[in-house]
Amino acid sequence: MTDPKEMILDSGDAVKSRIKKTAIYFFLAVWGLMVLFPFYWMILTSFKSLGEYNAENIPKFFTLSPTLENYIEAFTSVNLLDYIFNTVIFTVLTTLIMIIVITFAAFAFARLEFRGKDLLFTLILSLMMIPNELVVITNYATITNLDLRNTFTGLILPSVTSVFYVYLLKENFQSVPDQLYYAAKVDGTSDLKYLFKVMIPICKPTLITVTILKVIECWNSYVWPRLVTDDENYFLVSNGIQAIRESGLGRDNIPTMMAAVVVVSVPLIVIFLIFKKKIIEGVSRGGTKG
Repeated sequence: MTDPKEMILDSGDAVKSRIKKTAIYFFLAVWGLMVLFPFYWMILTSFKSLGEYNAENIPKFFTLSPTLENYIEAFTSVNLLDYIFNTVIFTVLTTLIMIIVITFAAFAFARLEFRGKDLLFTLILSLMMIPNELVVITNYATITNLDLRNTFTGLILPSVTSVFYVYLLKENFQSVPDQLYYAAKVDGTSDLKYLFKVMIPICKPTLITVTILKVIECWNSYVWPRLVTDDENYFLVSNGIQAIRESGLGRDNIPTMMAAVVVVSVPLIVIFLIFKKKIIEGVSRGGTKG
């Protein structure tokens, strides 16, 4: 026979659990709305005509007459398509080269044995302690001395490696059982073949994650392109948007400015929505041993 006191306690615990979950979901919903509202406002403004936007004494949270005029003007009034094309070239080349560099570096630190390996890796990790501003200054001086300003080479070179990504991939490589490596060596498999036939397929989620994160990083790059390019032919989308804002168009026509920002933001949003599971899986596997 069930004790009435236990039933009352169980009922009280259930109520507390429901209240706790309700409070959590409420605060998550409020936080989600706060995060998403700027994006909603950006998209909404991009569909308002300039006349409607200027006529609003009190901003409206909807529009009854959406228009695509701002998107047309964003592409015709400035070189937005050229900015996007430059960014695609910069992003693809930088990401490809970086993946090659960090893959070989991570494999060397994870599987190969050579004198001073641990000391060298510690020194490389210590580079993460250096402020980014100091690295930017050094890179700028180097690129300027090599006369690589206003070139894709100057844009790409400082971004072709990452200490953090080397560390993340090294940890993932080390999670692969050592027995596989020893068995492959017994069969006469070279280190290079083992890397491409075993390590990379097993660690593909982490490589995909690093690739996506690097694409996002390159697409959003602002400070470095702003420093080494003053030629509009080499502007990336972030610098192009800044140039639009500083021009008369960006100051006088906010809806067109918002349309340009939407066009630039959509590719990253789509990439994240498609690969979000891969990103979470890759990051969670990065530090998992076994």
